[in-house]
Amino acid sequence: MHELDPAFRSETEDRQTARDVGRWRKAQRDRLIAQRLEIPADERARLSGVIADRLDKETGDPDGRIVSLYWPFRGEPDLRPWMQRVIDQGGRIALPVVIARGEPLEFRLWSPGEKLERGIWNIPVPAAGEPVAPDIVISPLVGVDAQRYRLGYGGGFYDRTIAAMVTKPLVIGVGYTCARLTTIYPQWHEVPMDRIILA
Repeated sequence: MHELDPAFRSETEDRQTARDVGRWRKAQRDRLIAQRLEIPADERARLSGVIADRLDKETGDPDGRIVSLYWPFRGEPDLRPWMQRVIDQGGRIALPVVIARGEPLEFRLWSPGEKLERGIWNIPVPAAGEPVAPDIVISPLVGVDAQRYRLGYGGGFYDRTIAAMVTKPLVIGVGYTCARLTTIYPQWHEVPMDRIILA
């Protein structure tokens, strides 16, 4: 659908298609989040460890690099232990911060022990700090298709952010194997992940 030339479609068809895709995505998002939350906590912890080990291989030596991670939310893989591994090897951690709806994310440096505050959806974010440009962005996903297009929570924050970055980072989507979809019906503005790690 994202490859169709808009010049050959009427405005009414575009609006109807967008509504249909939006409804389908919401249903898939709800289903996949529920499925993810059904995974027992100890199994999610094990799978998070598998993802962390694969990230070591995919990202290489983090020394001198900024790696953007995320604070886990609604059963997402918990990579907080991997944050410490990155720091121990000379890397720095940045966390994404929602500045405003419809705007790109801002990445702020953070180290364990530094103050966090509640951001959008009550997700902890660094309380202060200048924005930085990460070398690597680890992005949680709700769903993903074979072309590495990511289904997130519907805000479009990662797509908007990656498209706006002057120097494109390595972007790795992470999630569970239950997140696989045949397609997410990507739209023209969506950006595929560079790599995907599912466990």
